[in-house]
Amino acid sequence: MMYQAVPTATTSRGGTPTESADYVVTVDQIPRWSDVEQRSSSSLEGETGDPAHSNPRYANPLASSSSEAGGSGGNGMVSKFPVDHEINSKIYLWRGEPWNLEVDAVVNSTNENLDEAHSSPGLHAAAGPGLAEQCATLGGCRTGMAKVTNAYDLPARRVIHTVGPKYAVKYHTAAENALSHCYRSCLELLIDNGLQSIAMDCIYTEAKNYPREPAAHVAIRTVRRFLEKQKDKISAVVFCTTTTSDTEIYKRLLPLYFPRDEHEEEVAISKLPADVGDENGETVIDERKIRIQALPNKPPVRSFPALVERSATDLALVRRNSNHLDSYLDPAFMSLIKDPDERRKEQWEKTAQAQSGFNFVKLLGFGDLGGPPLSPAEEYSLHSRYLAKANSLNLSEIAEMKIVYRGGVDTEGHPVMVVVGAHFLLRCLDLERFVLYVIKEFEPLIQKPYSIVYFHSAASLQVQPDLGWMKRLQQILGRKHQRNLQAIYVLHPTFHLKATIVTMQLFVDNVVWKKVVYADRLLQLFKYVPREQLTIPDFVFQHDLEVNGGKGLIVDPRTKYVYQRP
Repeated sequence: MMYQAVPTATTSRGGTPTESADYVVTVDQIPRWSDVEQRSSSSLEGETGDPAHSNPRYANPLASSSSEAGGSGGNGMVSKFPVDHEINSKIYLWRGEPWNLEVDAVVNSTNENLDEAHSSPGLHAAAGPGLAEQCATLGGCRTGMAKVTNAYDLPARRVIHTVGPKYAVKYHTAAENALSHCYRSCLELLIDNGLQSIAMDCIYTEAKNYPREPAAHVAIRTVRRFLEKQKDKISAVVFCTTTTSDTEIYKRLLPLYFPRDEHEEEVAISKLPADVGDENGETVIDERKIRIQALPNKPPVRSFPALVERSATDLALVRRNSNHLDSYLDPAFMSLIKDPDERRKEQWEKTAQAQSGFNFVKLLGFGDLGGPPLSPAEEYSLHSRYLAKANSLNLSEIAEMKIVYRGGVDTEGHPVMVVVGAHFLLRCLDLERFVLYVIKEFEPLIQKPYSIVYFHSAASLQVQPDLGWMKRLQQILGRKHQRNLQAIYVLHPTFHLKATIVTMQLFVDNVVWKKVVYADRLLQLFKYVPREQLTIPDFVFQHDLEVNGGKGLIVDPRTKYVYQRP
């Protein structure tokens, strides 16, 4: 073996690999998920507990207030992932490469040809040349499937190779189910080979454009569903991460699917996505579900098994005689609980009714606000698709326009996003790419309370998007944006802008647009957001002097700081 086990005295539990030498970590050296200290802070620290490794972008789902958690449990909602201490005792989270672990099997994320170049980085170098030679004899592997080989120089007994899917927004559901099948295939191979412990890295890869957090949801819920059925045959599942971002994602999501107490279970009810898959963790597609009612409890049913034993020719004759089948089946048999075609028809009727009715907002020139509202599940799906697409594109040309950019923090300590209205050049802007850029930039902020500063200075000279577009943008941002937005500080508002915001309060979103705070001059804005926390374009200072006449103000021409005249 090329690995040397690290002495227990010098190895921290769940320690990370060092650059000095390779070593072996046993499962006993990693804390069980059920034994990990539950943290209630709003930000999570790194593996070492050092605040320098903390990543405030990812909020702890358990940091919600007790009233929120209690409200979720008080609504009579039943947890889809109840507390199961036996399952929790089999789950581990470890920061490091899986092939450093002494387990029965480690997972290798590869391509359909099982090439060394497309495998998990460092695996073949650690296992030796024998692994590549055996992979070449397997004849490849299909996406979503898995194959097993010897582990050679690794401390594990076997290597399970699986092929993750390529991600495209258009085929989001197919990619989710393929990824779920990867994890399930690995666990099935583990049992088929008489093995009990497995170390699984993140099967999704940057090259295949799979968004990391949605993929982590799929991975964790698939393992949970599998263990619910096969927990007696598996002793340990180790989730291995190699980056800080992946580690923080798993720390946030594990309590949702593997709650350790009733509090975590209650919080998870409100934090879980609308679609958590079926009994195997796969995404549910309503249009493809076969919904039937149970066979009626009638005496003729006792002779029904005789039909199953008939030959194919006899069955064909039976099918032709519908009256004969009617004697066995209730007319309600095969009836749909919720017909997808009927559901689409209802949605089309709502849309047609909204478009054909008297549209007062459109008459005033504010745009078309017709169309049915989206459900929470539809909003989540819409947001996920746009975010995945945004992360896969280079949107640098939108960033260079400086329409939207990060600021510092306001006086309450909330991070600030700055929007410059005059830079919004509608005639030369690709609105679809701009929406993708907004989703990408806002995503880290909307995870926790934040504010927006909008410079309307000289923006009335530019053509602005209508309210229909604004409504669509809010739907894509989702309800988390609505809930965590604390205030919208508007500098240099005009009468037309105030009228537009009133219209948005009435017809778009009564919650978000009531958070608008107007500031007629820069000094008023600085009461909410300190000057040193903002990068302000030069023309905003000029506009402020022109509109307010410079009364009582002194502007430093070098630093652009604004002071009250003594």
